[in-house]
Amino acid sequence: MIILKKMAMLLVIVAGCLTPSSAGAQEKYIDKNGIVSFEASEALFEPVKATNKSVTAILNTETNEMAALALMKSFRFKNSLMEEHFNENYIESETYPKAIFKGNLIDFDFSDLTESESEVAINGHIELRGKKKQISTIAKIHKVNDFVIIKGSFMVSPDDFDIEIPSIVKSKIAEAITVSIDFKFSQK
Repeated sequence: MIILKKMAMLLVIVAGCLTPSSAGAQEKYIDKNGIVSFEASEALFEPVKATNKSVTAILNTETNEMAALALMKSFRFKNSLMEEHFNENYIESETYPKAIFKGNLIDFDFSDLTESESEVAINGHIELRGKKKQISTIAKIHKVNDFVIIKGSFMVSPDDFDIEIPSIVKSKIAEAITVSIDFKFSQK
């Protein structure tokens, strides 16, 4: 219950960051079940990948701002021991319970959005474990009925967030980690 209250408070703060200063019409979209997954697998070893299907993301089509909040304990691994090590040893989820992305869709006009996929540049930063990492990527965007769909991926490294990988497992975890996003925004 406390975690839900903290998450609701964080969402209010994140949503506040997306509020334009003018009082004009706003087009805010939200996804409370966004999907973020990552893969840090190395060939010949057990796959290192996880998925979080409860990421909250907000999109403001007036300002082209986007933000997302992922609780680290919501990432699910195939192997429960791997999940435990991820939360306790690498991410330290008790101390750093969330990852936050804040960014902008660059030079995108939502009035041009159709059911056909198009590309959009996204620039912003991810904050994890008290560290920020600049992100620039190209994602796919399209509209289906009243939903705005954004899918894409980008690369990060454990070093970006001061995550120490013990030498005994270092060869089993990729230096470049692929993070994938899949958001289905509906109007708020």
